[in-house]
Amino acid sequence: MDATLRQLAAYVAVARAASFTAAAAKLHVSQSTLSRAVADLERVLEVRLLERDTRNVQLTAAGLETLRVAEQIVGAHESGMKELRRFLLGESGVVAVATLPSVAAVLLPRMISAFRRQRPQVAVRIMDGLERAVLGRVLSGDADFAITTVGASPDRLEHRPLIRDQFHAVLPEGHPLADREEVTWEDLAAEPFLAVGPESSVRRLTDAAFAQAGARPTLAAEAGNVATVGGLVAAGLGVSAMPALVLPLLGPGRVVHRRLTGPVVERRLDVVIRARRTLPLAASAFLDLLEEFRTELPAGVSWIG
Repeated sequence: MDATLRQLAAYVAVARAASFTAAAAKLHVSQSTLSRAVADLERVLEVRLLERDTRNVQLTAAGLETLRVAEQIVGAHESGMKELRRFLLGESGVVAVATLPSVAAVLLPRMISAFRRQRPQVAVRIMDGLERAVLGRVLSGDADFAITTVGASPDRLEHRPLIRDQFHAVLPEGHPLADREEVTWEDLAAEPFLAVGPESSVRRLTDAAFAQAGARPTLAAEAGNVATVGGLVAAGLGVSAMPALVLPLLGPGRVVHRRLTGPVVERRLDVVIRARRTLPLAASAFLDLLEEFRTELPAGVSWIG
């Protein structure tokens, strides 16, 4: 059996209307075209579906069962095409965003809320992780795009500068350096330093900043999670340095933040997509929404461009 969707749709229309004339008018086709499609279906199925006379169309027993199955097939096709149309218009589907934990927790929540109000049938999937894993999500196609730091990046990726956030000293409450408005990297190097793990982009940037300042910090402890580092600072075990977007993730411990200078160091975050790839409309709409949030960034964070 190899019945076509056109034949099944024609049969469903005739069976529902119990009339070739009425069905032809509804489908805006000629009666002869409709009659030929139904006859072709009967020939494919090798069974009589309709009893015809000059006025009436009656379904045979085989015709009743065929109608049940044909309605399921035609209905599923109509439903699928509507779903596809909504997806192509950016009104349904999933926007997959790979990003750093600080972006996921601080920058994206209000943006996602606004996006969902505009497109309630579109879900947002956040895949947060470290820089290398985030870029891998884009390369593999798991994510539509990434918002991440700029390190060594494959040629297959296209970067669009987005925001920058400035590094701050993270100090225990009551620490002598907390009395200053600004702290230098050399000041931090003179204290026990609490670092994030070497796979973090924050670690890469802090190491580079100390090198630029000509300072060599004394590493007191290292942790993979910034909240853990924040807890260590709050316990008075040392000091640290974090970009502005990371500061809200340090936890509720008693820490203070001071602007870091000598040098001023900023972390650049880009939108990253696969080169020569057209984004789904919903993903493009999400990126367009970024423009509406230019006045809603935390202190120490600024847009590029």
